This record gives sequence, structure tokens and C-alpha cells, in this order.
Amino acid sequence: MSLGALLKVALRALAVNKLRSALTMLGIIIGVAAVIVMVAVGAGAQARVEEQIRALGSNLLLILSGARTQSGVRLGVGSNYTLSEDDAIAISREIPDALAAPALRGGAQVIWGNANWATQIYGTTPEYLDVRQWPLAAGRSFEPLEMTGAGKVCLVGQTVVRQLFGNTDPVGQLIRIKRVPFTVVGVLENKGQSMMGTDQDDIVVLPIATARSRVLGTANLAKQRAVSTIWVKVADGADTKVVEEQVRQLLRQRHRLQAGAEDDFSLRNLAEVMAAQEASSRVLALLLAAVASVSLVVGGIGIMNIMLVSVTERTREIGLRMALGARTRDILGQFLVEAVTLSLIGGLAGVALGAGAALGIAQIAGWRIALSPVAVVLAVAFAFAIGVFFGYYPARKAARLNPVEALRFE
Repeated sequence: MSLGALLKVALRALAVNKLRSALTMLGIIIGVAAVIVMVAVGAGAQARVEEQIRALGSNLLLILSGARTQSGVRLGVGSNYTLSEDDAIAISREIPDALAAPALRGGAQVIWGNANWATQIYGTTPEYLDVRQWPLAAGRSFEPLEMTGAGKVCLVGQTVVRQLFGNTDPVGQLIRIKRVPFTVVGVLENKGQSMMGTDQDDIVVLPIATARSRVLGTANLAKQRAVSTIWVKVADGADTKVVEEQVRQLLRQRHRLQAGAEDDFSLRNLAEVMAAQEASSRVLALLLAAVASVSLVVGGIGIMNIMLVSVTERTREIGLRMALGARTRDILGQFLVEAVTLSLIGGLAGVALGAGAALGIAQIAGWRIALSPVAVVLAVAFAFAIGVFFGYYPARKAARLNPVEALRFE
């Protein structure tokens, strides 16, 4: 028999018991839908991590000031200003594959007209934008005279623009930070959330000398040119581990630390942290897909069970077909096509159900999803394989029946 004839006979046999066929397909439908949803959720989580990596910037090192002890209590990292602008300049000058940007960080209330907003204040240099790969959406960066002369200018993030200015163009506007007026000269591009979930766009950037002398610092900090953090970007193609060790040795030398003494700073390789987070999200996506695939196997077992029942019920029909000249491969093909048809119809219905469920989850729960055509094709292909695998044994059993005994079967 041709494939078309086998398919026609299979569809007619399935139509005889519509409810049983529908219930048999239900396992495959749920299995495929579960795979589609889990893969979409997992891929969405992985895409979110990749966005955070791009938002944070690639190949980054973060150097934090050290800790100090006060009245017998050891305070945390950053409590002691052990880093300076000169450290950042030395890193950029003496390590070819590194670009460093010093930064002071604090919080303050920003006022424009009748609007005000509590935000993060960063005092840094123009190199910070290059290190963080953070372009400007409008305006300009700081000029050299503004850096050396502690100019009262600033750059604002998108969240600050939205909260303070609304639809007004912020460039050229005058804002106040701790009663000091600042002119907005530039607007930063949207950066999104960090890997810790903080809003990176909720920020006002000042020249570091201005931040130290007018907003965040003290006279002692100004004298020491102290900073709380130094961001270091490693050149593309360079080994971040090698540059990390070079930075550590340079800072230890500059801080005159003896061999065996602890670092008076904390150096973190953000590229490694984000790579580990990306790997964990990838493993999570694979685990979700594997767990969902179990339901497909359960659906396949259901197909095998129903097909065995069908073979038993249609034993006389099989004997009659054999008596009329049907060959073993015709009987084998008939029942195998029935099993595969059940799987494919269930697979296609599962794809529709899974896509709808994934979109519903995205709307209701607000989760990020990513529907992949590859995942859809693989789910349907897996459903086809399930039909062949679990349908072969009942089909083979039917094909090996003795025609005489089959005709006698009650």
C-alpha cells in the first residue's frame, strides 16, 4: 500500500473512536506544550542575562576601596578610601590592555523647578563612558577645562530625565544638587538593570573634582584625590585574568604592601561573574526542557497502550486483511502510521497550546519569554520520534499475527 492509502486507512480508524483518540493525544499535547513553555521561559531568562552582560559592559574589572577597623569593629569593603585618581591614571598608563576610570559614589536629592528626585551621584571622568560602553543620547561629555576646574556641569540618566523633566529637553536645563546649581550638558543612553536588579539609568554623573569638592567629598578626600571605586576595561582579545593580576601587582606596588600582606583593596572580575550567571541560566533552561520532555515520554507510553488495545480489538480485521492479500509490511505500516498520526496531530496542537500559554505567562506574570522556531521544530520532531518508537511494538505485534488464528479470534 502507498503512504497515502496507509494515511487514509489510519485516519478512518482513528475517527471510529474519536474520544479515545483525543484522550490518547492529550499526553502528547501536554508534553509538547510543556516543552514549548519551559524552553520559552528558559530562553527568555538567558536572553535577559545576556542583556545584563551587554548593559554592564564586557571584560570589566571593578576595584573597590578596602575595609577599616573602628573601635574594634571591622567595617565592610569601601569603608576606607585606599584608592586614588592617581591609581587609575597609573593603570591606564602602565598596563597597555587596560583603560581605567575612577569614581566617587553617593546619593542626593536632585531638584528641577518644582520637581525633585532622590538618585545616585557619580563623580568620574569621561573615560567612564568608554569603560562602561555607555554612549550619549543627547548633548556632550565633559570638556577638559570642566574636569580640571571643577565645572558645575552634569550628565543625567534616562530615569532622572523621566522623573524630573518629563517631555522637556533636559540639555541646557539648570538643576540643583545639595543647593549647588548644575547645568545638564548631556543625556545618557538607556542602560537598563544591572545583574543585581538595580536601575543603572537612575544616575547623575559629575566631573570627579566637582563631586569631591561640592557634593560628595570632604577636604581630606580632596587633598588625597581619593576615590571609592575604579572601573577597568580590558581590551578586546586580551586575557582578563592576566590583566587582573597585572592590576593587582601594580596597586600593591603603589600602596607599598609587603609580600604576604593582604590587599588593601578588593578586585572583582565582573566578566567571570556574568559568565557564571549565563552558564547557570543555560543549565536551568536545559533542565526545564528535560523535565518537560518527561511528559512527552508519558504520552508515548499512552500511545503504546492504546495501540495494543486497538490491535487486540481489531484482530479479526487484521486476519481478514491478511487473508485478502495484505502483506506483513502493510499491516506494520498501517498501525505505525496510526501511531505517528496521533503523535503529529498531538504535537501540532501542543505547539499552539504551548505558544499561547507562553504568551499568557508573559502577559500575566510579566516574565521575559523567547519563542524559538528551532524549539518548535524539535518538539514536533520529538513527538514524531515518540510515535515511531512507541508505535513500533504494537504495529509489529499486529503484523506478526497468524491469519488463521486472527480470523478465529472472538
